[in-house]
Amino acid sequence: MSDFTMTIGGQGVAAQETFDVVNPATGEVHAQAPDCTEKQLDQAMESAAAAYRDWRRDEAARRAALRAAADVLFAKAADIAPVLTAEQGKPLQDATMEVYGAGVWLKYYADLEVPAEVIQDDDNALVEVVRKPMGVVAAITPWNFPLVLGSWKIAPALLAGNTMVLKPSPYTPRSTLALAEALRDTLPPGVLNVVSGGDRLGAWMTSHPVPRKISFTGSVATGKKVAAAAAPDLKRVTLELGGNDPAILLDDADPAQVADGLFAAAFQNNGQVCSAIKRVYAPQHRYDEVVEALAARARAAKVGDGMTEGVQYGPINNRPQFERVSELVADAIAGGARAAAGGKPIDGPGFFFEPTILADVSDGSRIVDEEQFGPALPVVPYTDLDEALARANGTHFGLSGSVWGADADRAAEVAAQLDCGTAWVNTHLAIAPHQPFGGSKWSGIGVENGPWGYYGFTELQVIHRSKR
Repeated sequence: MSDFTMTIGGQGVAAQETFDVVNPATGEVHAQAPDCTEKQLDQAMESAAAAYRDWRRDEAARRAALRAAADVLFAKAADIAPVLTAEQGKPLQDATMEVYGAGVWLKYYADLEVPAEVIQDDDNALVEVVRKPMGVVAAITPWNFPLVLGSWKIAPALLAGNTMVLKPSPYTPRSTLALAEALRDTLPPGVLNVVSGGDRLGAWMTSHPVPRKISFTGSVATGKKVAAAAAPDLKRVTLELGGNDPAILLDDADPAQVADGLFAAAFQNNGQVCSAIKRVYAPQHRYDEVVEALAARARAAKVGDGMTEGVQYGPINNRPQFERVSELVADAIAGGARAAAGGKPIDGPGFFFEPTILADVSDGSRIVDEEQFGPALPVVPYTDLDEALARANGTHFGLSGSVWGADADRAAEVAAQLDCGTAWVNTHLAIAPHQPFGGSKWSGIGVENGPWGYYGFTELQVIHRSKR
């Protein structure tokens, strides 16, 4: 039996069946999670629909509840973080910060002011544009940051007056179940329901007649299926999908000065970040310096079980992703790439892979053209900046990118030419609650965070009052 239950209508609900949850540091099953039935999903949806009727009416109560929920997460971080590390693999200090981050997002939205827009006020009429909730939101979250990415959905959706049924990834269900358990006495029954299960449950959710909005974070392939499932009922969708984010070093960039920032942004969460740096374009005359600077940091990185003090990078989260990263790196090396650091799995149990820097690689290699989502970074030389920009933009993805150089104004001009949702200058992965986050092309539809993320959980309504 699972030691965590689902949250439906404010109550803990077990399931007749459970599924295995693997600890990626050992590669072994370490726990069970409840496998939601279709009937239980119906109950969760009905509970959310019933709660919506009152929840939508009192904005002050919603804000107070979100503030209280944030305080609960701050207080419970030490309890929830080990659950997250055991199933996700990230170091315990990073897991603790993720729980805190979820609280920060709840607190931000609790205090976000979104005034009505008056578009006409004259002798004829007073016309306002207001934002109204949609109803029940079906939310599906990924395994890399299950809690903080869950909060990106929970906080704005609930502030707007919606209620929610949320499903975490089957690779990392228990931390989200724990979060929901912690909030049962803080949020009214039915406002936030959390159910767990596999792909079948996700398909039931996206095709269910109750939700009016689907918010999904995950792969491009699954995102397309979500969009197709939403279409017959004209459900609104926000899709935050993959990325193959480039970093371009300009010819005046000092490798010694930028290497720390590049490495941190490529290997955060062991490279399992949708907007992490996935490929670096370095000028040919500084290429060897860039490769060696990054390789030195990769060789010095401490990899191990996330529960061990001092570990910087844990395992890859799951076996399919571990096998994918292994395959992409092996394919690159077989094609002539050089592993300046790393290049292979780490011997022993668990899904550990050496932090890897690949040199002598170019566009056309799978490790450059595809999203690796793991601890392997290709460094590609270039001689012409326009060519580097064309190669950086020559992908179906368009989530984010960055440009690095001594002349920040020039770097900003180059960054503006990247085809992506966020273009950073001399930094990367600078993400905050007030800053919109989303992608172009195959990287998604809609944005999260800031007032723009809030708008995504609302419908516009015009209130037109005649003065005649």
